[in-house]
Amino acid sequence: MATCAGVALAAAVIGARWQLIAFAAPLLGVLCSISWQRPAPKIRVHGEPDSQRCFETERARLKVWVTQENAPSGEAAVALTVSPVAGMELEAVESDTRHAKAVAATAQRWGRYPVRARIEVLARGGLLTGTATVDAADILVFPLTPPQSTPIPQTELLDRLGAHLTRHIGPGVEYADIRPYVPGDQLRAVNWPVSARRRQLHVTQRLTDRAADVVVLIDTYRQPAGPATEATERVVRGAAQVVQTALRHGDRAGIVALGGNRPRWLGADIGQRQFYRVLDTVLAAGDQFENTTGTLAPRAAVPVGAIVIAFSTLLDTEFALALIDLRKRGHVVIAVDILDSSPFEAQQDPLIDRMWALQRSAMYRDMATVGVDIVGWRGDSTLDQSMGVLPDRRHRLRGRLRG
Repeated sequence: MATCAGVALAAAVIGARWQLIAFAAPLLGVLCSISWQRPAPKIRVHGEPDSQRCFETERARLKVWVTQENAPSGEAAVALTVSPVAGMELEAVESDTRHAKAVAATAQRWGRYPVRARIEVLARGGLLTGTATVDAADILVFPLTPPQSTPIPQTELLDRLGAHLTRHIGPGVEYADIRPYVPGDQLRAVNWPVSARRRQLHVTQRLTDRAADVVVLIDTYRQPAGPATEATERVVRGAAQVVQTALRHGDRAGIVALGGNRPRWLGADIGQRQFYRVLDTVLAAGDQFENTTGTLAPRAAVPVGAIVIAFSTLLDTEFALALIDLRKRGHVVIAVDILDSSPFEAQQDPLIDRMWALQRSAMYRDMATVGVDIVGWRGDSTLDQSMGVLPDRRHRLRGRLRG
């Protein structure tokens, strides 16, 4: 406006045209009235809660409303519309107005779904309408996990009280042996029937239960189109099932997500809240996890003596190198191959599928040579059935000691 008014006044003076002064007068009036004009209202969109968590097929209720700052009383020039994204359904649960909406969201598949609010604002003069779309809240849908418990490999567990039966003598409930009483034994361990028969005090030895540290490693590298892309679903569900089983048995559980733009990890911990923290880490939501760089699992993310269970299609070399690095640190590493079919199954030549099967068998053998055992998770079996063939690392250790 100042530029147009200045050009018009200059042309009026130079060309001696008074008509141009009449053209510049309204512009000068607007410029002079800027100091006492009402400020433009500010539109803010709110969502309560701003982050809602639920499981698949559950309803999550939230409220979205609009507030105006520096707006005159009684002004109703703002219209709010809440629209769902693909994969999510929204349903109005209360009588709403133009400025507030109460909806219930439902999703059939896990994921992170934004609740988008569309704002339409009518200008003061009524000639223009402005629109904008913002994400008012997030719906975090967690995957449902099967109730079956997944086993862990038989290995030397940490010297910490837990729920996994071992062959070590200590506090427990499973019978191990009977030996003569020595000073210092607890009286409640005395086996009175045996002591009466042998006329000497004997105590009952029992097998102790120990706990484990389970760290789940998931592959978030970009996968080629085909069966590898569909396997992402099994990565998330498998990781959630392993973590849920570990926490049920009193073990500590953590997760490391390698690949993508933001590799992240969550330290091992116990408790029900840890399960939800793990799922937040998988969905890259919240601030409970730590970000990292590189292609290897951070040492702080994998405690000493932890059991690492990885879920991957084993198509990326960097993820395989991360597994080998964890084995070199002394961890027991189990890789679950979630690719249950060949990416070349659509090819007409059956020789390609045969070569693919031979290449995967060679990879299984090479990884087992360095100490990384691979189990296949086929589509017609559950995860607990596939992991039921885990190797016994204790027997391997004894065999090496004899050799």
